Amino acid sequence: MTVLITLLGYLALGSVAGTMAGLFGVGGGLIIVPVLAFAFELQGVAPEVLMHLAVGTSLATIVVTGASSAFGHFQKGSIHQPWFMALLPGLMLGAVAGVFVAGNLSGTLLGTLFGIFVLLVAVKMMLGLAPKPGSVAPGKPVMVLAGTVIGAISALFGIGGGTLAVPWLSRCGATMTQAVGTSAACGLPIAFFGAMTFIIVGWDNPLLPSTATGFVMWPAFIGIVLASVPFARLGVKLAHVLPAHILRYAFATLLTLVGLRFVLG
Repeated sequence: MTVLITLLGYLALGSVAGTMAGLFGVGGGLIIVPVLAFAFELQGVAPEVLMHLAVGTSLATIVVTGASSAFGHFQKGSIHQPWFMALLPGLMLGAVAGVFVAGNLSGTLLGTLFGIFVLLVAVKMMLGLAPKPGSVAPGKPVMVLAGTVIGAISALFGIGGGTLAVPWLSRCGATMTQAVGTSAACGLPIAFFGAMTFIIVGWDNPLLPSTATGFVMWPAFIGIVLASVPFARLGVKLAHVLPAHILRYAFATLLTLVGLRFVLG
């Protein structure tokens, strides 16, 4: 019965995360990580591994949910394959490096850094800041370096990379459709290599729950994957009904509260 109640709880969390991700048009990681951290805290997960478990589990869910998004963009031809291939080596290297950085941070410091990152995203969203569109893509070495930075930061905080990849691709001259589609494709190697590395780094950690393999909690993974995809569609429908500027300010406010909770908590 306890296992069933726990799974139902994760299904509920997945429905909330999916709805909000679809409603606000962002990757689920910015929602899933704080929700999981809160859920794990309620379950009494050791604070030393709580954030690592939330970030690793978030990346594992993005492997599945991101694949659906990337395939949809591939079918519509909105993935700029030469840019994706140029970024790919850096994305993989950066994802692995980001996890090793996270593995060497205390749970408290990782949570604080996540909170600061979320606050920066909130400020960017609140002010409507965006990079100036470019017209010429940089050479391959610069793209590899950019991919490494995007992959490392994304894996460190358990996000798919869209927050960083979309502005970068826009600077490279991509249309918004291309930037979003290519970013969705970039999220797959980040999430896969990040999640696998989190499993390896956390292997046999004595503080982890029995239902976790490394820093991935499987009941949470199953619940979120099952619920987030259909509820994301609900969020998208709501997004087309509610005013865009109100959505932006509402989400920026939510992120501000989440960020302050991690920084001050």
